Amino acid sequence: MTVATLSRRKFLIGTAATAGGLSLGFHVPFAAQAEGRSAVLPEINAWVLIRPDDTVVIRIARSEMGQGTLTGLAQLVAEELECDWSKVTTEYPTPGDSLRRNRVWGSFSTGGSRGIRESHQYVREGGAAARQMLISAAASLWEVSADECSAANSVITHASSGRTVTYGTVTSLAAQMPLPTNIALKAPREWKIAGKPLPRLDTRDKLIGKQIYGVDLTLPGMLNASIKACPVFGGKVASFDATVVSGMPGVRKVVQVDDTAVAVVADTWWQAHSALNALPIVWDEGPNTNVTSETIAAMLREGLDAEDVVAGTAIGDARAALDGDAKVVTATYSFPYQAHATMEPMNATARYTTDKCEVWVPTQNGEMSLAAAAEASGLQIEQCEVYKLHLGGGFGRRGNYQEYVRQAVKLAKELPGTPVKLIWSREEDMLHGAYHPVTQCRFRAALDASGNVAALHMRISGQSILWPLRAEVRETGRDPAVFQGLNDGGTEGAFGYTIPNLLIDYAMRNPPVPPGFWRGVNLNQNALYVECFIDELAHEAGIDPLEFRRKLLVDHPKHLAVLEAVAERVGWEKPAGNGIHRGLAQIMGFGSYVAAAAEVSVTDGQLKIHRIVAATDAGHIVNPAQAERQVEGSFVYGLSACLYGECTINGGRVEQENFDTYEVMRMDQMPAVETILMPSGNFWGGVGEPTIAVAGPAVLNAVFAATGKRIRQLPLKNNSLGV
Repeated sequence: MTVATLSRRKFLIGTAATAGGLSLGFHVPFAAQAEGRSAVLPEINAWVLIRPDDTVVIRIARSEMGQGTLTGLAQLVAEELECDWSKVTTEYPTPGDSLRRNRVWGSFSTGGSRGIRESHQYVREGGAAARQMLISAAASLWEVSADECSAANSVITHASSGRTVTYGTVTSLAAQMPLPTNIALKAPREWKIAGKPLPRLDTRDKLIGKQIYGVDLTLPGMLNASIKACPVFGGKVASFDATVVSGMPGVRKVVQVDDTAVAVVADTWWQAHSALNALPIVWDEGPNTNVTSETIAAMLREGLDAEDVVAGTAIGDARAALDGDAKVVTATYSFPYQAHATMEPMNATARYTTDKCEVWVPTQNGEMSLAAAAEASGLQIEQCEVYKLHLGGGFGRRGNYQEYVRQAVKLAKELPGTPVKLIWSREEDMLHGAYHPVTQCRFRAALDASGNVAALHMRISGQSILWPLRAEVRETGRDPAVFQGLNDGGTEGAFGYTIPNLLIDYAMRNPPVPPGFWRGVNLNQNALYVECFIDELAHEAGIDPLEFRRKLLVDHPKHLAVLEAVAERVGWEKPAGNGIHRGLAQIMGFGSYVAAAAEVSVTDGQLKIHRIVAATDAGHIVNPAQAERQVEGSFVYGLSACLYGECTINGGRVEQENFDTYEVMRMDQMPAVETILMPSGNFWGGVGEPTIAVAGPAVLNAVFAATGKRIRQLPLKNNSLGV
């Protein structure tokens, strides 16, 4: 499909359909690149361009938001390219250029820990193809067979004569070589650049303040905007009086954006924001003013007993087994709304004319940003372009929901030809997120006389992330994302415990608070629910929690391997120090197997987490140093959620508006983190999100060991740990 025949509507629908977080594979058609090659840049293929000074520019379609994807993907390309890593730089291609070139860069979506695991094949092929073309160019120059030549460290060598030539010397000729059709990739054991703990390519610019984020962007003649939407979900603008602020310093325009928001455009952002705060706005708060956290909780509690459910995993007959003579154990858990709380609030800069719309934006999905720009501008896709910037945090917030892009474009339409940078205030960012969904979970399990789990029924009641995004979810009530980590097999998130009678089902209940993908998504609460309840069963059976899990995991060796690794490292079989107590957790998610062991103490009702050991089997590790940092960073996120994170609803709006009421982990609260990387090969899993899920349950199980108290309603701050 070419851009010329691609309607805006079809593109919008197609992009939304592919952005829901499920796996998509892309075959990159190298043969299709020839028509779209640049006549200006020294491009070998879509992935690689090389300058005469041997500088290698690797194009990365996925977004960099601190997770290290940019460096990891560059390592994979450079490995196959056989280039000089010290001369490697990167750049983002644009989604518009990708469409013009038949989507040669594949997916622009960055989420679900898929940046490397879903694109490793075709980016490596891009590097290998470029290497073969460079070798062919040198062989042509020397009038020898390409089979007699080899490449290493950006130098091509002719074996028999010893002649050499650098990549930069033959790059123009290489661009004219036939595109290879047979591309052989290295085995991981042959890697020299990939698989190594190389420094990140973006660290220096960040350290010296050179890195430009969306909030830093400046363009000639640029104006700035602040926006405020109705704080009640579903509410609208009733009226406002622009004359009150029109004469304030720097104010250029007051604009209503759609039915829900009002923005002020001014010379500086502070001028715009100050005027917006002084602007009298009357809100039509709509139908949700009676919605509170308690009304939402009641809705979910009803779902725990409902008949209108969808089964996820069903093995044997759990209901019948639970009605037998075995001992039945029950427990109900809950997980609250969470905000993404990115360091950089939502922002976008747009410039509109009647024939072109350009957007500069930190986005997790450049194609969805392009779709949003086309929709808001009313122009055709080929008349729009998006320029990606590094993200000051994404965590899922900057993926599916692109309202900040649409708002920026609509403001730019009010001032044609003038760039307008829209920045949400922290309060706007907190009040208008796409929040981690709220859920409750009820367990019923049957234990036989030997302490074996004869049956387990797990009922989840709560919000669907995919409900707003996919028609089939609204029609069927089935949201596959709900069952992350609970699937009966598969490569994404398989339930690791063997239980002869198992039923996991779901009652969809959607309050009027918008849900969204939040780092780790549904694996977070699912791991907490399952691993805390498995711990409960172990204690009910009078069996050590590690030994109890070992029996259930005997048919799941990869799950068991990471659990054994953390148990050994933490010294599970040996007594802990005085006042120190331990807890365990394991799960599979995002294609990887992870486990954690925590050591905590509780003194006078105060929790201190001393140490967490984490193990990850992601199949392959492209940069071990980055992987370790991702595990450590994921515990900051996971522990913040477990201990403090909670968005409460009152009067149809979020009560937390800034970091004074929405707490996150401080540096002095973080435990020591020990990371065990144990890639077993033969598959590609994610790294940035899986270990978030085991942080909370490992700590909560250790809290029980310390206090005898089960924490079933999060966050932990709402529970007393005292006597």
